[in-house]
Amino acid sequence: MTIPCYKVRNHILQVLAAIPSSVTKIYAVDDCCPEGSGDFIEANCHDPRVQVLRNPINLGVGGAVTTGYRQALKDEMDIVVKVDGDGQMDPQLIPHFVRPIRKGRADYTKGNRFYRHESLRGMPRIRLVGNAMLSFLTKLSCGYWNVMDPTNGYTAIHTQVLRELPLEKLETRYFFESDMLFRLNTARAVVKDVPMDAVYADETSGLNVRKILPEFAAKHLSRLCRRYVYNYWLRDFNIGSLYSLMGGLFLMGGTLFGLGHWVSSGLQGIPATSGTVMLAALPILIGTQLLIAFLHYDISSTPQEPLHPHLSPHQAHPE
Repeated sequence: MTIPCYKVRNHILQVLAAIPSSVTKIYAVDDCCPEGSGDFIEANCHDPRVQVLRNPINLGVGGAVTTGYRQALKDEMDIVVKVDGDGQMDPQLIPHFVRPIRKGRADYTKGNRFYRHESLRGMPRIRLVGNAMLSFLTKLSCGYWNVMDPTNGYTAIHTQVLRELPLEKLETRYFFESDMLFRLNTARAVVKDVPMDAVYADETSGLNVRKILPEFAAKHLSRLCRRYVYNYWLRDFNIGSLYSLMGGLFLMGGTLFGLGHWVSSGLQGIPATSGTVMLAALPILIGTQLLIAFLHYDISSTPQEPLHPHLSPHQAHPE
């Protein structure tokens, strides 16, 4: 498993001590921590499973996790679990994240704090609203309509699927988790949510929802466009492609026709006829219905068959 370490000195030893014995290797990644997390772990943690990795510069949570991923691939691990070092994620839940992958039901699992109503009571309201908005944007851009809580960093992934991802292209900061979902969708990997409760102690989150929402919205729009072009025009041409193309043409044509006649009527002072209104409204209605059909098709196209059982391992992975 991999643990990004940045300003987590007050919690990291408790996190390491709580990791179950079923975990064979623990990568504690010192992301150029100003508190010297790596040295602190080496001096105070005597668990032989723990290996400290160091980034020479601060790469952000995504960069730290990727460092752990690369080491896990070198060490021929089977499944890599990622938890934070700030004590918000219960290491005792690790078997729940690993089980769907081991049983061949998923390629990637992630935590979901929205699954149970009781889990939301301790969540700050701004986080609750912000995560709900980000969840919807993630569904649109990444194509995983079955997942929630996209910024949740409690995850597990099969290394055979991890090898299919361009690790060097992954976002290194807070958008890392959402970018992982986008990359997983392009590989057609199956993602499953795992219910969990969040723990809020005395840590300070660097994630400011008000500031990151505009940035995240722009990045989600970029991923949405790329996913649409790749899945519906480059990789395949299907009924969803036709729904989206015809829906967009009808909607744009009806809108432009209606606006043109509305401006013309205003300038000439002559009310538009009912026939003109219908000629504008009908293609808009048809286009809207076609786009709804495309959305339905996209939702039904969420990957359902796990990828890793069908991948040929690059090397033999120990169980």
